[in-house]
Amino acid sequence: NIDALLSMRARINNDLAERNVKLSVNDFIIKACAMALQNVKAANVVWAGDRLLQFEASDIAVAVAIDGGLITPILRDAEQKSLSTLSGEMKDLAVRARDKNLMPQEYQGGSFSISNLGMHGIDNFDAVINPPHAAILAVGAGKKKPVIKEDGEIGSSTIMSVTLSVDHRAVDGALGALLLNDIVKNLENPLVIMV
Repeated sequence: NIDALLSMRARINNDLAERNVKLSVNDFIIKACAMALQNVKAANVVWAGDRLLQFEASDIAVAVAIDGGLITPILRDAEQKSLSTLSGEMKDLAVRARDKNLMPQEYQGGSFSISNLGMHGIDNFDAVINPPHAAILAVGAGKKKPVIKEDGEIGSSTIMSVTLSVDHRAVDGALGALLLNDIVKNLENPLVIMV
């Protein structure tokens, strides 16, 4: 349920309009994943052929469509950056990716990927893991759907589908579930990723 996230995003964008800052839902997703990897540290790994490599930083790769395929530029140390910094870096990386002006160090590395097809109206999908990453989050569109509210009444909320694919050599199902639950908690309570 991303109603709280959408409300917070609207307030922030309104307050920062003078500074020409406009956050996307994807910026919140990046930060939510970065913070979840810090909380579920055992999932912040890659499979290195015969062993696991553990990461301290949350280096998040985000899929960008380019002519002839996809590329995944990396947002390094995403857990330490503000939403506005992540937003600016992602916009810059996406433009340079489409122009084929990224340096190898800008798209190699990281431990976790995000593929967001929500802006194309896709409700949900399964993303293919980007080796050597241990996991990838597939993000669908947020759509108004009927829900049973806490008071038992029927209402509507904006529901966004997220699907986590994991490399079981590095992240098994139980660990993946912990990570996904933490990502969802961060998305449904966006204030926790702001502090």
